[in-house]
Amino acid sequence: MTPDLCTTYSRAMGYLELTTDDERTLEILVGGDPEGYPWLYHSGSPSAAVPFAPIDEAARAQGLRMITWSRAGYGGSSPRLPEQGPPRMVDDVSDAVAVLDHLGVGDFVTLGWSGGGPRALACAALLPDRCRAAASLAGVAPHDAHGLDWFAGMAAENVAEYTAAEQGADAYAAYLTAEFLPVMQASADDLIEAMGTLLTPVDQAALDRPYADYLAETFRRAGAQGVVGVRDDGLAAAAPWGFDLASISVPVAIWQGRQDAMVPYAHGAWLATHVPGATPHLFEDEGHLSLLAQLDTILADLKVLAGLG
Repeated sequence: MTPDLCTTYSRAMGYLELTTDDERTLEILVGGDPEGYPWLYHSGSPSAAVPFAPIDEAARAQGLRMITWSRAGYGGSSPRLPEQGPPRMVDDVSDAVAVLDHLGVGDFVTLGWSGGGPRALACAALLPDRCRAAASLAGVAPHDAHGLDWFAGMAAENVAEYTAAEQGADAYAAYLTAEFLPVMQASADDLIEAMGTLLTPVDQAALDRPYADYLAETFRRAGAQGVVGVRDDGLAAAAPWGFDLASISVPVAIWQGRQDAMVPYAHGAWLATHVPGATPHLFEDEGHLSLLAQLDTILADLKVLAGLG
């Protein structure tokens, strides 16, 4: 999809648009309770900002105003500039601040799912005066985490992908174009087959038709500019994050299921041990996708952590 078509799609879907200080465009999606307390949502990898009724309804039920955006290179959001250097998780904090400031938001809570988990933790670490609480939902741990076998328990598809990311931007982009772009372009009907062993039985059972439609659409939107967005997300996952987890001083919850082949259980267990004061929610019978069905409970817990009642 060309940049002009991306912009046309964004406007047709009711997205807001922001021009950053470095002249990039970010597409923003707002939902939930329009008068609610701000909740900054960091979606997974790959993904773009796409409406999904269960997320919107959970936010509304908890009195939260959901704010999210398509990260750089996804959907209608401009890629990062080459002179900004190799991608890091910490880089998205400045875009988060730009989005919040654009909407006139001061304090907020944040939650990140999967590849969005480190972004939520980065906000907790670097914006303690504004971020009241954070949650990592099936979030990945640092690639250089001491004492963690990062690939253990991970589905073969993700092992192959992140091994390619370790080889550098060019090799990784070539791998994604050949192997991963077809998954991003799969229809909802073909998604289960396309995702292969990434889906455990628990997650297959959770993937009903509305959920499959949402994932297929967010994958397609993530690939609107080709593989540039997922390339930079994967490179950031395979590199140091650029901030210190030990510096986190705001309340954090870690949610993880053992039946997760995308982000293994050990990642959540490691984070629960290494994020200062983290509250662990570790389940034997939940997977990567199935945990999202608990979003209402997770958001209620996030409000309690933030002292919002």
